[in-house]
Amino acid sequence: MADIPPPTPRTSGFARLRNYFLTGVIVVAPVAITAYLSWTAIAWVDSWVKPYIPERYNPDHYLPFAVPGFGVLVALLVITLVGFVTTNFVGRAILGWGERLLSRMPLVRNLYRVLKQIFETVLANRNDLFKQVALFEYPRKGAWSIVFIAKQQETEINRALSTRHGRTIAVFRPITPNVTTGYLIYADEADVIPIDMSIEDAAKLLVSAGLVPPPDQQQKLNDMAEEARRKQRRRRGRGADTPPEPPASA
Repeated sequence: MADIPPPTPRTSGFARLRNYFLTGVIVVAPVAITAYLSWTAIAWVDSWVKPYIPERYNPDHYLPFAVPGFGVLVALLVITLVGFVTTNFVGRAILGWGERLLSRMPLVRNLYRVLKQIFETVLANRNDLFKQVALFEYPRKGAWSIVFIAKQQETEINRALSTRHGRTIAVFRPITPNVTTGYLIYADEADVIPIDMSIEDAAKLLVSAGLVPPPDQQQKLNDMAEEARRKQRRRRGRGADTPPEPPASA
């Protein structure tokens, strides 16, 4: 085999320029995208709130330029004030009257109940949404997905599945790179392998599609996946030799 000639100075210079450009993209792109999204969100809130602010309280009416973020500040103050009023007796009475009024509207009441339950779950219990990170064999045998073990609540689904499959738990499988969407899966607890990775590190790994693994976690992931395979094989071996237990009678 002929020896590969060393790179010419022209080629090396082009490679250096390419590396500089890619490094600049890595530095500039996150900052630019974050600034653009933040500015867009502020402008969107301002466009909704500012038209309802009286002119004498709106600085845009006195200044020759628009003040960005003033609508956001007003919205935060109004939301905080509503929360303060709702916590006292009069506010709770008004809120109860409004909810009773909405409960009489056929279509609106269902939408309101769903949205209220979602916001109460996400905001009021945000620290208890997910307890631990785990590995789950999905979407096929030999392929492992990162899942979040959700806060367990006894439901009709758990009771129905537990009579046939033992204890069943709810896990959330996020989708890369948007980890806020995914699948809610009810799985046999023995098929879910908990790991020591934190929720934040797992989210970073999913958002980056595996390009940004947590520090010193790559070897851990490989070891955990191999341990999960061994546990799965042992469990299947025991299941093949042991007949299934009949469901417990009530």
